[in-house]
Amino acid sequence: MKRGASALEHAHRRRPSMADRIRVGIVGANLDYGWGTRAHLPALAAVPEFEVRAVCTTRMETARATADRFGVPLAFDNVEAMANHPEVDLIVVAVRVPSHYALVKAALDAGKHVFCEWPLGANLREAIELRDLAHAKGVIHQVGLQGRSNPAINQVRDLIAAGEIGEVVSATMVVSGSGAGARAGTLHWQIDKDMGATVLTIQGGHAIDSLRYALGEIAALSATVRTLFPDVVVQGTNEVLHPTAPDNVVVDAELANGALVAMHIETVPVLGSGFHLEVHGTEGTVLLRGESAPNTAELTVLLGKRGEAALDPLALSEAYQRPPGTPSGAPANVSQVYRELAAAIGSGGTAPVTADFDTAVELHRIIDAIERASDSGQRQRL
Repeated sequence: MKRGASALEHAHRRRPSMADRIRVGIVGANLDYGWGTRAHLPALAAVPEFEVRAVCTTRMETARATADRFGVPLAFDNVEAMANHPEVDLIVVAVRVPSHYALVKAALDAGKHVFCEWPLGANLREAIELRDLAHAKGVIHQVGLQGRSNPAINQVRDLIAAGEIGEVVSATMVVSGSGAGARAGTLHWQIDKDMGATVLTIQGGHAIDSLRYALGEIAALSATVRTLFPDVVVQGTNEVLHPTAPDNVVVDAELANGALVAMHIETVPVLGSGFHLEVHGTEGTVLLRGESAPNTAELTVLLGKRGEAALDPLALSEAYQRPPGTPSGAPANVSQVYRELAAAIGSGGTAPVTADFDTAVELHRIIDAIERASDSGQRQRL
C-alpha cells in the first residue's frame, strides 16, 4: 500500500446504507460568503457516507436560509444546541479562526467527532487544549490541512520515498500571493496578528504542512517575519488600517535527514506568482507549481533524473486520480478529506486520517518556532 494513499484507500472500501450515514452539523455555512458554503457543502454532497442534518450560523435568519437552500432539516444559531442534538454525529467548524476554540470545545464537550478547518486554534495553547480534550473524549478529530489530500503532493511524496530522485539534499519553496496594501472589506480583520489568520498561519501553514508531509519533518530553523506594507486600504471604503500581521516570511530550515530548505511566503502588491516547490536529490529533481498553495490549487509536476537533459512534465498516475464525481475547484481536496474521515469514523478509529489534531499541534509548534526565531534572532530546534 502506498503510504501517501493509505488513508484514502481505506476510505474507498466502505459504502454506507441510508441507515448508517454520518450525520453532519456544520458551523459557518452562510449563503452569502464563506468557506463552508463554497467548499464543505459541495464536498459533503459528493461523499455518500455523509448526510448534512444541521447548519449553524450566528443568526437564525441566515441559518434557516442556508438550510432551506440546501435542503438541510435543522437550523441553529447556537452551537451547543446543535452539538447536543441527537441527530448530529460530526461537527464541522468552518468559520473565522478566532471562533475555532469555543466552537470545537463545545463539540468535544458534547462527545461529537470534529472536523475543524486550519488553524485549529488562534495560538498553540488553544490547539494543545483542544487536542488533549479530543483524546480524552475518544472521538475522531480532523483538521483541514487539505494539501495532504492533493493528488500531486501524494504522488511526489511517494516517488521521493521510493528513491526516484535519490536522497533529498535541498528544497526551495515560494508562496507568493497578491493583495499587499489592500484588503477586501470581509477580510480586513486578518490584519490583526492576534486573530490567528495571517500570511504565516494560513498561506504559510498550508504550504509548510504540505512540504513536511512530502519531504519529512523540520528539525531546525531560522526565520525573518516582517510587515513590509504598514498601511492597508480597505476596498470599498478606502479606510486605512495599520496591520500587526506579517506580509513576508523567510525561513531557513533543516529537515530531520539533514536536507536544507529555503522558504519565502509573501503577499505582494502586484501579481504574485503562486506556489513553487523544487526538490533536489542526489539522483534527480522534482518541481511542483500551482496558482496557490497545495490545499486549494491543482499542481503540475516536472521530473528530471541524472543523465536527462531537462525537467519533463510528469502525468498524474491513475492511482492518484480523484474518484469520479469529485467536484472541481475549492471542494476537490476537501472531499478527499471527507472520504478518509468517513472511513475513520466507520471503522471506529482504526482507519487513519492524515491530519488530526496532533498534526495541527505539530504545525502550530513550527509556526511558533518561526516567530521565536524572528523575534530572538536565534536558530530554533524542534
